[in-house]
Amino acid sequence: MIKLLDGGAYLVNGERVVPDTTDAAAQISQAVGACPSKEEAAKNTIAYHILEQHNTSGNMEELQIRFDKLTSHDITFVGIIQTARASGLEKFPVPYVLTNCHNSLCAVGGTINEDDHMFGLTCAKKYGGVYVPPHQAVIHQFAREMLAGGGKMILGSDSHTRYGALGTMAMGEGGPELVKQLLEKTYDISMPGVVGVYMTGKPMPGVGPQDVALALIGAVFANGYVKNKVMEFVGPGVANLSADFRIGVDVMTTETTCLSSIWKTDEKIKEFYDIHGRSADYQELNPKAVAYYDGMITVELDKIKPMIAMPFHPSNTYTIEELNANLMDILDDVEKKAQVSLDGKVPFTLKNKVHNGKLYVDQGIIAGCAGGGFENICAAADILKGHSIGFDAFTMSVYPASTPIYMELAKNGTLASLIETGAVVKTAFCGPCFGAGDTPANNAFSIRHSTRNFPNREGSKVQNGQISSVALMDARSIAATAANKGYLTPATEFAGEYSNPVYHFDSTIYENRVFDSKGVADPSVDIQFGPNIKDWPAMPKLSENIVLKVVSEIHDPVTTTDELIPSGETSSYRSNPLGLAEFTLSRKDPAYVDRAKAVQAAEKAIEAGQDPTEALPELKEVLETIQAAYAEVNASNTGVGSTIFAVKPGDGSAREQAASCQKVLGGWANVANEYATKRYRSNLINWGMLPFLIEKGELPFANGDYLFVPGIRKAVEEKAEIIPAYAVKNGTMVPFELKLGALTDDEREIILKGCLINYYRG
Repeated sequence: MIKLLDGGAYLVNGERVVPDTTDAAAQISQAVGACPSKEEAAKNTIAYHILEQHNTSGNMEELQIRFDKLTSHDITFVGIIQTARASGLEKFPVPYVLTNCHNSLCAVGGTINEDDHMFGLTCAKKYGGVYVPPHQAVIHQFAREMLAGGGKMILGSDSHTRYGALGTMAMGEGGPELVKQLLEKTYDISMPGVVGVYMTGKPMPGVGPQDVALALIGAVFANGYVKNKVMEFVGPGVANLSADFRIGVDVMTTETTCLSSIWKTDEKIKEFYDIHGRSADYQELNPKAVAYYDGMITVELDKIKPMIAMPFHPSNTYTIEELNANLMDILDDVEKKAQVSLDGKVPFTLKNKVHNGKLYVDQGIIAGCAGGGFENICAAADILKGHSIGFDAFTMSVYPASTPIYMELAKNGTLASLIETGAVVKTAFCGPCFGAGDTPANNAFSIRHSTRNFPNREGSKVQNGQISSVALMDARSIAATAANKGYLTPATEFAGEYSNPVYHFDSTIYENRVFDSKGVADPSVDIQFGPNIKDWPAMPKLSENIVLKVVSEIHDPVTTTDELIPSGETSSYRSNPLGLAEFTLSRKDPAYVDRAKAVQAAEKAIEAGQDPTEALPELKEVLETIQAAYAEVNASNTGVGSTIFAVKPGDGSAREQAASCQKVLGGWANVANEYATKRYRSNLINWGMLPFLIEKGELPFANGDYLFVPGIRKAVEEKAEIIPAYAVKNGTMVPFELKLGALTDDEREIILKGCLINYYRG
């Protein structure tokens, strides 16, 4: 079904995979007449070509990328624009689209969500951007319909910024990376590895894009096979997938922890651009005759079966057939894995969902950038035709990804067909993905064609005793389950025909509702601020030495951004840095905020020229212990802040607030064995936080201990590889070593100055 090659491979004429073995050159020469060097062949990928076209450094080993377009939604654009304004923004230098698909319900927090929207509209007018009102489109569908272009690059402040199926290399990053682009700076990375995804065959009826995506995620997430690399989709099987199908697989590549994705393009992608009235934006993309990849994944599409990702991660995958055949054993394993994340704080079981040997599901959702596509919804309607979802506990909601899709579903009768089954069809909204829509009941089990199923996400508040769980599935199997009144059923059991209606795109609604400045800024426009929209607080520069108190210790194998800063209703406060910070780690370690604030009081005392030990009395003994070995340490050259330890933090969302909330509460660092994504590590750096690394093994410190890092400023300036540190406790100093990993010169300067805002202010 899916195999990972151990080592690199060549792709010859787009059709034949040749592993990088001793006779590879001979095989290739026999096929094409000559074999280029590995270094030259690596330049023949689609990814290399696009990166080369957008690199401004003149050095393809160390890239400085300028993107063609930018995208943000209403959880992120206020903070991004506020940061850019504080750093000297005058106008948007490239097309910047502000969509409103996350806080679009305006259901909690009083006026603050719509206040953010009006902020976005007035900024689009003032700085020359595009504003997409609530309910019109989810961020990624609008980008597919209106922004993507062959050979282009798009940067978005949402982690699922993936338009590779359309020939656009797109990346999701934290807000500060968009700020850099708005200030006409660059996105600086080392040349990423490129992994080929070689597809053969054709999916069997009932298998959809989510099934292929989950099979891929299950194969590569845990082993890091594509981490921070570009996935390049090639091979004869690609031609057997529709544009919608490819898009559905592509958007889920984020869950593999890859950096970006790109696909070969063909007539089906040309047809997509033709349908959307943008034929000129199509570009045929293929690797050259001999291309070298740093790894190769082979995907036999005809062997993939309907899949399910059980709680609480998209990589926790099984075939539905396998789950149904081994129900109690797999549910037992799911419960054991769940308790690692839930820390045993709340009872969790799915075994009570087993009725007469079948797994009963409480809810089905088809939504957002992954599930809300035209083909997914039409296929679901075909399966449900002539059925009802029943009048028991099971419910079903469908969210088309854009108003043009919604209109076409209305015109071709699919909308009426769905509604008469008992399903509810709603407007374009990302809520079911991040925990702000269709929240299940306590102990309920939801199946969703959306992007994530992390713990503490879709309605779970473990500290309040509330737990719900989500499994990811394809729209087709969700519909088959709904037709079976909530009993888990793979779509391959559907014996009927798929209608496969033709899609007709109508841009009228966008022309009538979307504000497009056409890149023309109007400086006379006054920005409309709501009372919740606050500026970033002042942030100090890095001191010569630092004293850090460990205020949270997390030993889960992976810590998600949802656990660092919860999604859901807290998103209403993302325009207020200090207000949002009150929720930091609230669903993982509720004591974190008070602990961090207590330490921050000492730093504020130092800034005010006062004795920090009066604000934090326990610091007195710590400083005395340090001064016994480092007599020169004092309040004028030593900062005091907090830190957390996590094994592997940062999986999931691009949201910068996972880092900035720690920073505004006085955080100076994270200590980790590794970082789950480049996105999260970049967020730490851009907020002036030290991304410390420590070797795996027994820690020399525990929650509540103090750490002392002497000469940290000098270590950053001089690019020290090993950074000496001490755990200070019980009057002793226990030495250990930290590392910072690779940092660009700009990243070092950002850390030294305390944050990106300080860096641009000079």
